[in-house]
Amino acid sequence: MDRSFDKPNPTSGIVEKNPATYFSIDIECSGQVPAIYDMVSLGARTVFVGKEGGLELGGTFYVELRPESHHVDPEAMAIHGLTLEHLQAHGRSRRQALTDLAAFVRAETRPGTEAVFVGHNAPFDWSFVAYSFAAECMDNPFGYKALDTKALAAGVLGLHWLKTDKGRLHKLLDLPSEDRSLKHRADYDAEYQARILMALLERMPAAAR
Repeated sequence: MDRSFDKPNPTSGIVEKNPATYFSIDIECSGQVPAIYDMVSLGARTVFVGKEGGLELGGTFYVELRPESHHVDPEAMAIHGLTLEHLQAHGRSRRQALTDLAAFVRAETRPGTEAVFVGHNAPFDWSFVAYSFAAECMDNPFGYKALDTKALAAGVLGLHWLKTDKGRLHKLLDLPSEDRSLKHRADYDAEYQARILMALLERMPAAAR
């Protein structure tokens, strides 16, 4: 029996073409789960494979959203420091914020690649983004999947998933420590996570980036 399909093909075209444009995403919210609570801000930073095969940073995106729900967890709000008064006065509607995000993703996605959602504990951030697109009956530009830098770090660095916090990773990846005055601002966190992603991908074979 020919079992050639079991063997990895290092010359597969999908690998050689660097099929991904990565979008490091961080969200802040008014509680722990979507539908009950709101996404109140979102930051994004693009990472892509350049013409010379190296990883490069692309554009940035940041938006604050007007709350849709009446449910608010004070502990969640204290983490990011955005107040309801500020968000009501300055936040965009959920639909407008998602329209802007989708336009950013289209503009930043390199020709011949697919937009890949990346988060640090991606299931949490992705769930809010995916719910928001579904609630507005809009297509999610990231589809139904996401890349988790915690899981990636566990594999690349040989760590237990529970030991993949940013405080540990910045030392292992030789990155500057987080700026505590900016931590939990979505655009800053997205930027920091993008650098974690790049450092992890750089430790992998070029074809796997």
